[in-house]
Formats: sequence, C-alpha cells, structure tokens
Amino acid sequence: MKPGSGTDADLVQPPELSVVVPMFDEEAVIGLFVERLRPVLDDLGQTYEVLVVDDGSRDTTPALLEKARRDWEQLRVVRLRANAGHQAALSAGLVRARGAWVATIDADLQDPPETIADMLTAAREQSADVVYGVRNDRSTDSAFKRHTAGVYYRMIRRLVGHHVPADAGDFRLMSRAMVDAVNRLPEQNRVLRLVVPALGFPSAQVEYRREERAAGTTKYPLSRMIRLTVDSLTGFSIAPLRLATWFGLGGAAVTFLLLAFALLAFITDHTVPGWTSTFVAVAAVGAVQLLCLGMLGEYVGRLYTQLQGRPTYHIAYDSQDDRNG
Repeated sequence: MKPGSGTDADLVQPPELSVVVPMFDEEAVIGLFVERLRPVLDDLGQTYEVLVVDDGSRDTTPALLEKARRDWEQLRVVRLRANAGHQAALSAGLVRARGAWVATIDADLQDPPETIADMLTAAREQSADVVYGVRNDRSTDSAFKRHTAGVYYRMIRRLVGHHVPADAGDFRLMSRAMVDAVNRLPEQNRVLRLVVPALGFPSAQVEYRREERAAGTTKYPLSRMIRLTVDSLTGFSIAPLRLATWFGLGGAAVTFLLLAFALLAFITDHTVPGWTSTFVAVAAVGAVQLLCLGMLGEYVGRLYTQLQGRPTYHIAYDSQDDRNG
C-alpha cells in the first residue's frame, strides 16, 4: 500500500509525520498553500497528516478548507470556537497531532514547505529531537520588520539565554518525545519559540531564505508583536523585576546626590526658589514608580491567569472525529 494514501488503515495507525498549520483569515492563500505543500509531502514516501487549526476565521477559510479536504484525504481540520491567537492555535495542533514527527509551519508560504524534507533528514542524521528552521536571508521583509526582529532576538538571547536560536520562529520539526514534553507543561500564554529550546532536547538547525507572503495580509501587526515580546519577557525572565530594583537603587542614588547638593546650597546661602527642578524630579519619580508597578502587574497577572486554570482555546470541530465515527 502506498504511503500517504489516506486509507482507513492510516486512520488507525498514527502517521509518521504531522504538519500543524495555524490559520486565521487566510482565504487568499489556501489554494497556493495546498498546491505547494501537497507535492512535498507526497514525495516523502511516508504516511502523513496535515492538521490545519482554524483559529476562529471570519472569512471563507473554513469553507475552503472543507473543499480542499474532499480532494486531499490527509488534510485534517480542527476548528476553534473563537480566535485564541497564533501560539494557542499552535498548542491546540500539538495536542491533537498524532505523528511520530510533528512539523509546524504558517500558511503564508514565507517559510518554504520544501525545507521540511531537509529537517527530517537533519533530525535522523544528527539524532535530534527538534530541528529549527533558521532564516539566513530576510531581505524580503521590510526594514522595520528586520530591525524589530533583530532587536527582539538579541534581547531575548541576552535575557533568557543563548540556547534560544537567533532568527528561528515557529517553523520547526519535533519528535514525538519533544511534543509530549511540551504538551505536559501546564503553562498558560506559552511562547513556543522559547518553550521548546528551554526544554534542552538535542537540536539541529536548517537554514533557509525567508520568502514574501504569497497572498493576503500579515496576521502579526505591531500590537501582536508587542504582546509576543511582553509574553516572552514575563514568561521566561525575571529581568524586568530586576530592572525595577535597579530603578529603585538609581533613584536612591540620585536622591542622595540631590540631598547633598541641597545641603551645600543651604550652607553657602545659594538657595534659589524654583518650581522647575521640583516638577521634573517629581515627574521622573512618578514615571519610574508607574513603570515598576506595571512590570509587577504583568507578573501578577500571569500568576492570576495560571491559578484560574482557564483553557486558552476551545475545540469546536475536528474532522478526524467524523472519519472515526
């Protein structure tokens, strides 16, 4: 029987490879994505499933996925009840993926599907549990995107650790042991590009050129990029809390210097009444205090969310259940 044929036997036995694809309002790119990914997976010569997680799309993405599923038996659709975010959709896919190897890739075709074959080869030759797709050429990104991404990775590697690969997003291949370890974590609001390397499993890297988005618009505007940065910092580093401590020490040092200056001016009878210096000092202290409170609030908020134990996503539909039924 030909591998990847999508027969009833394949439904009983877990496939060798699962490809998890989060989608949100991707009607413009679905056809191109299927045309590009399917030949790559068919040529691998092994059983596979493509698990698309529809993250509460508001356009015709669900209908187009169902249409594609009629012609592609290995395509599996998991639909969330509401938009939960990119990282939550990826987590939902990892929980439901059945393959001995699990690849994660976005639908915009900026990460070339052809690289999945190279990842599988690298994983087997180097006995790696995770293979990161590393971008060695980002010339197709805007200057703003390249600059902000560079700042993000430099900051994360400095604060979290150099075990985090530079220029590695959510395009990766993981072994079943790696996926099971990620799924066992109780953490809410996880950032997978930091969670996976933090587990310390043997890893390898495959470099590729980042391409332009094939169609549609980006689903990662500036607001989501900022949210990802905040989650990355507060979820994996206590550096912001230490920064608040340093602000406090710096404020104490400045206060001591101002006190010495005030005493000297009083002794030498050079005191000049004025509101400018007072206003600036009070405003600066107030700003630092608010910043520190905001940092503390982010950590307290994460603890509160974790204690509530509310799921980050809710499954509305899984086409695999229809097949099994």
